[in-house]
Amino acid sequence: MPPKSETMIRMTAGAKPRQAELAEFLRAMRERLAPEDVGLPRHGTRRTPGLRRQEVAQLAAVSIDWYIRLEQGRAGTPGAAVLDGIAEALRLSATEREHLHILAREEQPLPQRSRPSEVSSSLRTLIDGMPLIPAYVIDFRFEILARNEAAAAVFGEKFGSGPLQNAAVMMFESPEIRVTHLDWRRIARETTGNLRANLARHRDDAELRSLIDRLRGRDADFAAWWLDRTVEERAHGIKRVRHPEVGELTICYDYLAVVEGADLRLVTVTPTDAATEQGIRTLVSRRAAFRAGDGVGMAAGAANRTFAA
Repeated sequence: MPPKSETMIRMTAGAKPRQAELAEFLRAMRERLAPEDVGLPRHGTRRTPGLRRQEVAQLAAVSIDWYIRLEQGRAGTPGAAVLDGIAEALRLSATEREHLHILAREEQPLPQRSRPSEVSSSLRTLIDGMPLIPAYVIDFRFEILARNEAAAAVFGEKFGSGPLQNAAVMMFESPEIRVTHLDWRRIARETTGNLRANLARHRDDAELRSLIDRLRGRDADFAAWWLDRTVEERAHGIKRVRHPEVGELTICYDYLAVVEGADLRLVTVTPTDAATEQGIRTLVSRRAAFRAGDGVGMAAGAANRTFAA
């Protein structure tokens, strides 16, 4: 009998490069598992490591003949649900499941389910380590899950808590933000497109649908933009804001994806010019002095206002 690697080369020789890579990936994932890892009994001595193909097919509820063809790169394009069954059978991680979908279907899979979003301690340490860069973390519902001291200094002490916990709600329901954001219509429309893109990935999330229904019912601009079906993934840009304490700021915003399937974004705000940099430094210094209790307080009402992001 020829060596296994030689056999696999022959089986995948006629396959496209992507299909051959899929075959190798499936085989590697199968071989790392023992029957007892997936709740199956071990019968007799096995000549090769890992699960047998018929065991994977049994766990994934597909035919053994079809699964063999899949490992040989001869099964065409599998359905997303079938791939999820195989991912579960092979005990794939979220990253491995995504890789499987990309190899087999050349597209990102939809999230399996909406799960509670958590900010890791290392991510919190990261944003806390940026004393002069306002930074915060949002989920796909635009809920603000964490923010640093600089964000509180620039956006307001209550930013990210209570009624000010959702950035999309603030964008559309705060009269103050409509006035202070000089590019409000562009940023608000970006937010609408972002929510539509998020809904495509989280179609069954009741909280996200409730948020969208709320905004459609309360804001005419959001309702109109929602109907034009604009889809937009806001990643970065520049906007102008009129801050009540330090005047006009021109800032750059960047949305950085947090990996491992959590669908979180780290948002950072950086100055685009020297005047804006000085304005942010002034706000951070005032807040630090106020919290230190040395008598240099923030401007009246600053602790209660929201400037938003």
